Amino acid sequence: MHIKKNDTVVVIAGRDKGKKARVLMVFPLKSKALVEGVNYVKKHERKSQKNQQGGIVQREMPIHLSNLSISCPKCGKEVRTAVREMADGTKSRFCKKCGEVI
Repeated sequence: MHIKKNDTVVVIAGRDKGKKARVLMVFPLKSKALVEGVNYVKKHERKSQKNQQGGIVQREMPIHLSNLSISCPKCGKEVRTAVREMADGTKSRFCKKCGEVI
């Protein structure tokens, strides 16, 4: 999977196209990610202990990983990534445009 928690991503498809935001949570089995400030939906909630008021609330819903692209911290653009093995034997992701480790 190319996107991980706390990555900065750009939405490349859908109604929030062009927005840049941080990944809050990733769901690998569903191939979706919860992104901060993206894919808001309105939900009807019943009164409860947690929600005394009830009514219509707005909340973020997961968005499919195919609609997201990683934003390089150095380039500032949406980029493709690849995996490189470092000298100490660990693997790390890097930007295909500038070579910066993400």
